[in-house]
Amino acid sequence: MIASRFNDAEKQALIDAAAACAMTPSGFLAHAALSAARDLTRTAAQVAGEREVIAELFALRRHLAHVGNNVNQVAKAVNSGADARHAEAVLDAVHRAARRVDAFTEHYLETETRAG
Repeated sequence: MIASRFNDAEKQALIDAAAACAMTPSGFLAHAALSAARDLTRTAAQVAGEREVIAELFALRRHLAHVGNNVNQVAKAVNSGADARHAEAVLDAVHRAARRVDAFTEHYLETETRAG
């Protein structure tokens, strides 16, 4: 038996990652650990870089979910004939989210090109 300890943020990150992969946290942890154990040729920098990528992808996913919720609220208001006074702010948030995804993707591709 192997036991692991995580702080609250690490535990939540593990739970979120497992849910995104439709796995249990224990299953996700075992899969990730065994994958790393099978590939000992990777450098610590590569592993750290992947952690950053995964963390940013999950942050982007959460951000897009929040923006999507706001878009749905605006659509509901417009469809019911109500005033959608926050529509412009929501559209600005959509544009900012798209720029964030673009910037992350560009940075990631540049990093991979240099490393590859």
